[in-house]
Amino acid sequence: MIVKSYNCVFMIEGNGEIQWTFSQVKGTLEDEVTDADIISCVEFNSDGELLATGDKGGRVVIFQRDQSVGDSVPNNRRTDYNVYSTFQSHEPEFDYLKSLEIEEKINKIRWLRRKNAANFLLSTNDKTIKLWKVSERDKRIDGYNLKDDSGQLLRDPNSVTALRVPILTPMDLTVEASPRRIFANAHTYHINSISVNSDQETYLSADDLRINLWNLEITDESFNIVDIKPVNMEELTEVITAAEFHPSHCNHFVYSSSKGIIRLCDMRAAALCDQHAKIFEEPEDPTNRSFFSEIISSISGIKFSNNGRYMISRDYLSVKVWDLNMDSRPIESYLVHEYLRSKLCSLYENDYIFDKFECCFNGTDSYIMTGSYNNFFKIFDRQTKRDVMLEASKEIAKPRTILKPRRVCTSGKKKKDEISVDSLDFNRKILHTAWHPNENIIAVAATNNLYLFQDRQ
Repeated sequence: MIVKSYNCVFMIEGNGEIQWTFSQVKGTLEDEVTDADIISCVEFNSDGELLATGDKGGRVVIFQRDQSVGDSVPNNRRTDYNVYSTFQSHEPEFDYLKSLEIEEKINKIRWLRRKNAANFLLSTNDKTIKLWKVSERDKRIDGYNLKDDSGQLLRDPNSVTALRVPILTPMDLTVEASPRRIFANAHTYHINSISVNSDQETYLSADDLRINLWNLEITDESFNIVDIKPVNMEELTEVITAAEFHPSHCNHFVYSSSKGIIRLCDMRAAALCDQHAKIFEEPEDPTNRSFFSEIISSISGIKFSNNGRYMISRDYLSVKVWDLNMDSRPIESYLVHEYLRSKLCSLYENDYIFDKFECCFNGTDSYIMTGSYNNFFKIFDRQTKRDVMLEASKEIAKPRTILKPRRVCTSGKKKKDEISVDSLDFNRKILHTAWHPNENIIAVAATNNLYLFQDRQ
């Protein structure tokens, strides 16, 4: 449901930095939030014309970019996204053998590259992955000999005395989503990642201890390519937190762990990739060692750059940029909310320290975006090393609203535009963000709302 939808405006500061402006917000802005409506993943397709979200209720909502041209700038596409298709991807299930409820929550959505008029995407909950075909229909077949328009058999074939040739007749445009493949029963633990290979024929799925390789055409078998489960589970020291294929080398993939380690594997080396080709790990700073060190070093999201040379990893307090040619330490490191380091004890007691924030590049790999608490999100400029913290809130959901940078005060007297670290709302958090592949349009999931912002030069 579209609650507010406005055209965005732009403004450039005196120092040449471009400000982000409000474009749209999807979902109700009421204070009461139904758990099923909380957005759990956001993903643009390869050309940015479609934007998909999944929620805790198992629904997938696809938005399509407005095809019309804006009034303010000639030949300039509008940035409005309107509901294109909504469907129930997963239903709640119950595993009777393990007496375990399986949530319908959508953990990940990944688009396949478009090959024809239809679009395809993969969606997954904790146990089952589905391949969906999303297609348009604006014609129907009329003039069946034996069936009615719905395909029901009406007449006895022996009663037909003359044959009619069915014809295509125009109809109102409808968008249909149909499950083409269902990949199930391959994961003992909860699926945390899916990633489509650059060959567009295979994809991987990862849970806490294993990574499986699938062919998109075959549902009844997959190949186990990583297995870190020890013989004795008491010896378990780390779990897999995320996995992703390289954007252009179909034989390379990476997976991250709860120990803050990223492993690069080459499927040409062995069928079971237990031996990594490279390991990316930052040496620990002894001065920052504490009880929480291992928890906050756990990587919650990894993403390759579009050119395939770099990757970013997000842990609890920072984003790191890694060069695939240098595994000894990250080449860049950005602090997201360092002001929370003094609050780790209370964050641990309230389980907020286990929140899993994602991260993403822009289309040219020059900016990085990730989320924080209080509906704050941060954008880092890799060239200037500057960053800006912005807020997705009801107050900015108005026409011509320019996002003002937000600052957090840790001690002393608070300035006018600052917010105290003790006033942060940890229930309002941005875990999922996405950046348009070709333009500066960003999608930010804030609980049950999807905010769209744009920066225009």
